[in-house]
Amino acid sequence: MAGRTPLISGNWKMHHNHLEALALVQKLSYALADHDFGKVEVSVHPPFTDLRTVQTAIESDRMKFSLGAQNCHWEDKGAFTGEVSPVFLAKLNIKYVIVGHSERRELFAETDESVNLKVKSIFRVGMTPIMCCGETLEEREAGGAEAKVEGQIRGGLEGVPADQVARMVIAYEPIWAIGTGKTATSEDAQAMCAHVRSVVASLAGAEAAAAVRIQYGGSVKPGNAAELMAQPDIDGALVGGASLEADDFAGIVTYHR
Repeated sequence: MAGRTPLISGNWKMHHNHLEALALVQKLSYALADHDFGKVEVSVHPPFTDLRTVQTAIESDRMKFSLGAQNCHWEDKGAFTGEVSPVFLAKLNIKYVIVGHSERRELFAETDESVNLKVKSIFRVGMTPIMCCGETLEEREAGGAEAKVEGQIRGGLEGVPADQVARMVIAYEPIWAIGTGKTATSEDAQAMCAHVRSVVASLAGAEAAAAVRIQYGGSVKPGNAAELMAQPDIDGALVGGASLEADDFAGIVTYHR
């Protein structure tokens, strides 16, 4: 990991109302010790309606989680019914915003161009994007996985300065492993994350490529976290289903024990 602090992120997707979210973050806080946070950074990404509740809990109880969101619009304000401004999120002390998740791309027709606009808007208001990329099973079986991921990275990072690229997070999630119980082997995950880093180097230079944190996502569990995290180009995990239960997520965060 070459000095990069691992980031373990819990993407709660459309689960947990604000009361359930409060209970979860409290249980998770009890399950983790201070020394765990000395080894990894942990972010939680509740639904929009939960953010203020979770923010208040984190700040009042001095929890060591970073607060994250799952998406945002790229404009600061405007006639965009149903959307959430990055400015609004920044006011809640959000640190990380997930952009370009495969579910956003596949279900809501997000494009590399819209992801790029969001990446820039998130940086503009002082937050950090977690930009997702990944291929379908069909693309992998056809030998097109690397080209698909490279295209997403090049599109998402177009016009983003190297110093910002160095500070962001890129999450590689093979779409065929999300919520399916299937996981890329640690060797497969490492190979693609190394490819991601090489693409970043070609776009933003070797220094940015060495600094950028690359997460793996896709059926990460307590039982496979340590093996995945041992890979040299994997700097954390973007966790879906296993982040919805405090014990499971804590088991991933404490992979280093």
